[in-house]
Amino acid sequence: MNNKIIIINGPNLNLLGEREQSQYGSITFEKLKENCLQKSKELGLEVEFTQSNIEGELVSLIQKSIKKCDGIIINAAAFTHTSVAIRDALDIFKKPIIEVHISNIYKREEFRQKSLISDIVTGGVFGLGADGYILAIISMQKLLSNEN
Repeated sequence: MNNKIIIINGPNLNLLGEREQSQYGSITFEKLKENCLQKSKELGLEVEFTQSNIEGELVSLIQKSIKKCDGIIINAAAFTHTSVAIRDALDIFKKPIIEVHISNIYKREEFRQKSLISDIVTGGVFGLGADGYILAIISMQKLLSNEN
């Protein structure tokens, strides 16, 4: 089984626990990272967990992942709705990709209801809070071991 994945987080997710708890809950970014690393280890996945507020850095991470990772879990945050560059990089990846959003983007402001990446990813988890990451990790492990 292939087992190296990257979890990519976009802008402002480093402020989890400090911002809009009604939308994102009270979990901190560090606790989210800890939970994801623990679940990944339980499932035999090697994980890189990263975050950037800079669009070009996220594009570079995706491009580097083409050769070193078997799957991507991405919460592109605000770039979900605006970044053709991130979409294009993900489209080149050609391996499993799971889109995650802590809040349900389809129940938010109209401008947040359009994802530029949903139609090119393998699947998505929306509106289930930080647990959405855990569900994405479980799903990714199943995809990589051909259980889905």
